[in-house]
Amino acid sequence: MKYRDMLLDTGTEEIAHVEMLATMIARLLEGAPVAVQEEAVRDPAVMPVMGGMNPQHIIVSGLGPQVADSVGVPWNGRYVTASGNLLADFRHNLTAESMGRLQVCRLYEQTTDAGVRDMLSFVIARDTMHQNQWIAAIAELEADGLDMTPVPNTFPRSLELGDVAYQFWNCSSGTESQQGGWAGGEAPDGRGTFEYVADPRPLGPEPDLGVVDPRTWGTPPAPMEVSARKAS
Repeated sequence: MKYRDMLLDTGTEEIAHVEMLATMIARLLEGAPVAVQEEAVRDPAVMPVMGGMNPQHIIVSGLGPQVADSVGVPWNGRYVTASGNLLADFRHNLTAESMGRLQVCRLYEQTTDAGVRDMLSFVIARDTMHQNQWIAAIAELEADGLDMTPVPNTFPRSLELGDVAYQFWNCSSGTESQQGGWAGGEAPDGRGTFEYVADPRPLGPEPDLGVVDPRTWGTPPAPMEVSARKAS
């Protein structure tokens, strides 16, 4: 299946990107005195965040690269997102590539090292490819009829509250959102028409959550509230 093979191709490449970045960090830290690293954070945009060298780099890993995020939290299975729905996952991948390219561009601006910039330039270019790849894959998945908006498309539409399926609710004091394409005209899925609701109202009465279970030792209701409930 073309989509499965594409995922294997891209996943393998992304693992290679991790290896590239880990190697870059290791080579930059080899023999680097703490004074050099402290100098790097004199950038006014970086200093408030780091305040100097991350002590975990020397205490935990001896200046070697860590399998952790920028604040020392170890990588874990939560970094892997898989919903079981290709369209949902492809959209998530597009967002991830967008965020990744944004962050690498910021890293590019924070260094003047020619070698580092050369490698980051490669990663930025690959993120350009992958953003376009996921946009194309999303369009092709829908064109093939395998899935489409809304996700999941297989859930019976008769079971959702259709009256509100294409309403845009104005839940703020402004009304400028009414000017957007999401507030009028045909919806992207071609199955409904957007409606702007200027003053949305609750769809039911105010909920009565009942008395707090005493076994939870939560905050009990005020005496007046208890009396009112007994009277009703």
